[in-house]
Amino acid sequence: MPDYVGSVLLLLCALQVKHLFADFFLQTPKMLSGRCAYVHAGRAQHAGVHVIGSAIAFLLFGAPLTFILVLGLLEWVVHFHIDFGKARFSERKKLNPQQAMFWQAMGSDQALHQLTYIAMAWAWVKYAAM
Repeated sequence: MPDYVGSVLLLLCALQVKHLFADFFLQTPKMLSGRCAYVHAGRAQHAGVHVIGSAIAFLLFGAPLTFILVLGLLEWVVHFHIDFGKARFSERKKLNPQQAMFWQAMGSDQALHQLTYIAMAWAWVKYAAM
């Protein structure tokens, strides 16, 4: 097994912890309200919280600043749009937690975010790992 596998797993763990806090502990009422509108300052701020958390994780793993800035911009765009898609779908279907489709939308949203972290870890190995 290559030496960097342990580092990749630790990086993915760091991104998981960041995601837990950014998605479930650090969202403000402004970030949560009116999410089905495309232009939404709260969603932009929420995506920014994710980027800051990821930047800290990648800094701890020795990624260069240019890599972190590019990856942060890409993460912001992807996170913003994943959340917009879920919010718009949930609003159109008038979903609530008592419906299975609500949880399917929530699970799909979370899975897309996790796949994003796998792509980010791949990019780190490919372009930034020492």
